[in-house]
Amino acid sequence: MKLITRNTDYAIRALCCIGEKKQEVISADQLVKFLEMPRPFLRKILQTLNKEGLLNSSKGKGGGFTLAISLEKISLIDVMKIFQGPIRLTEHKFKKSDCPNISDCLLKKKIDEIEKEVILRLKTITLESLLINKK
Repeated sequence: MKLITRNTDYAIRALCCIGEKKQEVISADQLVKFLEMPRPFLRKILQTLNKEGLLNSSKGKGGGFTLAISLEKISLIDVMKIFQGPIRLTEHKFKKSDCPNISDCLLKKKIDEIEKEVILRLKTITLESLLINKK
């Protein structure tokens, strides 16, 4: 199981890079160079972040991306939800349908407790805190 997918990782790196540049407009080409990511893959991620309201984009000469929301207001889980959907440690499935013992399953109760703790911890990690720890 991967907690953070490649899309989420690339999105976090792109947002942090844009955030480091403050209000400077950064083009997709600059980001490709700074982050050493495949251009088509990064453009798709940037488009998603723009659509979800985390980035502003401008077209034409001098166009590019800026943050729509400050990094201190973007948590790790916010980005994870965009690219991975809800955080679930288990689906509680049995042969493609809900587990018949879901209401009294002891394992499910323990996994649900762990899941809640993981989500709470991920909410406390802002992208700004990642940059602060980088320095």
